[in-house]
Amino acid sequence: MARIGLGVFATLVAAVLLLSGCGDKQVKDEAMRAGRPADTFPAADEDYFKDMDGGVKLTADEVKGRNNWVVWTGGNDRFWDAITNSAFGNFDLLKTISSYKGDKDHKGLAYGRHNRFEQLGLMNEPCFVEPKDGSKDPYGLWLDQRVSSKDDPNCPDDPFANEKKYPGVKIGARGVTVPVGSYYGYPTGIVGLRLFPNPDFDEKAKKHWNAEKYYSDPDYYNDKNLVRPYRVGMACGFCHVGPSPTHPPADPENPKWENMSAVVGAQYFWIDRIFGWNYGKPGSPERKTSEQNYLIQLVHTSRPGALDTSLVSTDYINNPRTMNAVYELKARMEIAAKRGGVETLSGGELNNEFLPGTFDSATKQVMTPHVLKDGSDSVGVQGALNRVFINIGLFSEEWLRHFNPLFGGVPNTAIQIEVGRKNSSYWQATEAQTADLAAYFLNTDIQKGHKLADAPGGQKYITAAAPAAQLQLNRGKEVFAETCAGCHSSKQPPAPKEIDFKTCNGPNYLACWNQYWAWVKSDEFKAQMKEMVKAPDFLEGNYLSTDMRVPVTLLQTNACSPLATNAIAGNIWDNFSSTSYKQLPSVGTVKIHDPFTGEEKDYVMPAGGRGYTRVPSLVALWSTAPYLVNNTVGWPGGSFYAQQPLPPPPPNQKPYYPFNPLDPSVEERVKTFEVSIRQMLWPETRPHDKLLGDKGVFLIDRTSVGSYLKVPGGFLPGFLKPLLSPLHRWLPSIFGDGDLMVGPIPKDTPVNLISNTELYKDDATLAENLPRYVQLLQLLKKATHDLAQLPKNATDEEARKVFANLRKPLLDFSKCPDFEVNRGHYFGTSFTPETTALSDDDKEALIEFLKTF
Repeated sequence: MARIGLGVFATLVAAVLLLSGCGDKQVKDEAMRAGRPADTFPAADEDYFKDMDGGVKLTADEVKGRNNWVVWTGGNDRFWDAITNSAFGNFDLLKTISSYKGDKDHKGLAYGRHNRFEQLGLMNEPCFVEPKDGSKDPYGLWLDQRVSSKDDPNCPDDPFANEKKYPGVKIGARGVTVPVGSYYGYPTGIVGLRLFPNPDFDEKAKKHWNAEKYYSDPDYYNDKNLVRPYRVGMACGFCHVGPSPTHPPADPENPKWENMSAVVGAQYFWIDRIFGWNYGKPGSPERKTSEQNYLIQLVHTSRPGALDTSLVSTDYINNPRTMNAVYELKARMEIAAKRGGVETLSGGELNNEFLPGTFDSATKQVMTPHVLKDGSDSVGVQGALNRVFINIGLFSEEWLRHFNPLFGGVPNTAIQIEVGRKNSSYWQATEAQTADLAAYFLNTDIQKGHKLADAPGGQKYITAAAPAAQLQLNRGKEVFAETCAGCHSSKQPPAPKEIDFKTCNGPNYLACWNQYWAWVKSDEFKAQMKEMVKAPDFLEGNYLSTDMRVPVTLLQTNACSPLATNAIAGNIWDNFSSTSYKQLPSVGTVKIHDPFTGEEKDYVMPAGGRGYTRVPSLVALWSTAPYLVNNTVGWPGGSFYAQQPLPPPPPNQKPYYPFNPLDPSVEERVKTFEVSIRQMLWPETRPHDKLLGDKGVFLIDRTSVGSYLKVPGGFLPGFLKPLLSPLHRWLPSIFGDGDLMVGPIPKDTPVNLISNTELYKDDATLAENLPRYVQLLQLLKKATHDLAQLPKNATDEEARKVFANLRKPLLDFSKCPDFEVNRGHYFGTSFTPETTALSDDDKEALIEFLKTF
């Protein structure tokens, strides 16, 4: 995460990490070591979630697919337990699922089941109650208590916890000091999180365990050797199940299954509070202390509903991205064959599984949607789904050998599909269920999207039948056809013969894109499109995207997302990105602003896959605001941790409403849509930077207070302990009193100035990177020496003066020096010559049509 400081581990002990990291040694997962083959993990077939997704009737295979999405963790409880230590205690899912209230001597958590949606944005599972204490849990933990089916006939037993039908993996202490349980785990009271007995919780760990200290004593819970009685596993549903836009819960803290959708995405998910379990209540000392932790400042840059999917397998770029809603997959597959969805595979990419009829073994080409924002996962639907499970910890025994989690400093190497198949029963079992998962996502009733007209009271927000209103709506359709449909409609006129989409991807892509872009701006295209949009079934089966990759030079959005490197050749997701992706040419040069002076600079985008953004779908647009890939357009003030006054609305327009993360009702979603879409169409009204806004610089995420990077001594790696004494003499301000501490990082420092420090260059060898290590150490020594000269209670201004000497070196080491997070996508405005600037009336007409999506 923060790489100046925590990255010192990588720079000081790179050789140690490299020697102990990825090598030729074969490892097996826990299931295979316990003698459990994949066929002993059959897919769950109970239709327990039948009321979810609008109560649509599913086939047997689709039921298995949804169960997989919501409860299958594939043994990743091991991974999330390990990450608790890697994150130095800031992240702890066992505390996330707790409702500890404390007592007269100890502070309780800022959240519990009673306010879990409000504070964390997580979905409470029905049929649970909040604990009054820890007495109901065998180990004294304050975990949600399940309502018995005997007490409430509407609360049947959780079928996935049936250890007779779904027997867990007996390994280590499981079956000795803790139960074996089910391989689906126990329900936790939070959708998408499952509880597993910890196989490391042996008699010694049991004697040492103290639940009260676990919640209240930092010396106890910050010990990296602490063994917890449970591990928490994560299903995909944790990040993808959210309140249904068309059947919202009356009380978000007490939803029913009918109030949830498994395809809409966790739009209210607060990753900063989940990552920082000790965030504290508003105004509390814990909240103030938490804000002084740079790691918390970093995850603050993820607005609700967004997170950095490269957080663990770091690429040295802070990339908060929204959780994808999964709509119209069938229509998406159809356009894959027509518009840029044909990808060429080679090498390990060919080891992926493919849906029937999507892969040509002769040409080695696959028809595929582009799921990730940068369009990098391009090996077919099943490959995209399987990659998700790995990214949340499937076969972590192997995955973690390919990078240094969270902090980097060593080369990322490709995880091989063939190795996973050979050495992981959980991997094999996951692949065996992928076809069921794909079947679930191909169900057209679930995939059609959530329309405002179908939501309770939604019709009143849509243009009435009056003649004047209909004229406005019809004009909105024409504006969409002329300005938006070139990217945001899967229904289009036939393309000219010279545009051959089947040969577009690869080194020829940019030339092909330029031909396409010229065509959609032509009068011929617009005339045909205006006729198509008038058809009464235009929106039926329309993915409202071409799924193509748009050059960031055209979008003018923040360059960091398309600069992600995890899927380039030889990197962690090498087997899950196509050869044609890896051959994409450079998009050219983008304009960025210096975050300290506002000076405009050129930045040359690299080739090899980077520089493009996949066109997002506009299905259910009314319910998915705020906008852009990072949810920055429409968020009040742009930043929820450093609130700024809202800019004035456009002339003669409605006042702005703040995004209400506490209320997923139809009314609040429409309010958020209103403010967000207007910031999109009137970009001058978007929040600008608090320091450089008068120079036209858009919002930059800056630290809200002076902060430090602190790692409790209990989490320092064991191999580093013998080095602490000489390090204390050399860098006393970092290694003092057994803890690691770097700072102060002054208030208003661009957060990404530090997080984007590139510790290891992907396009260089270890030998070529060694001089970089030396330079980084020299920079670290200079930084700590200069900061050490500050008085104990230095002011922000004093800290800024010292930190000013570090600006240029840190910018030079930045992997992405673009800091404006809410700029770009100026189509239909005066900010770009690429499209005709719309009048205010035309923008209003367009908004009326967009509501009907």
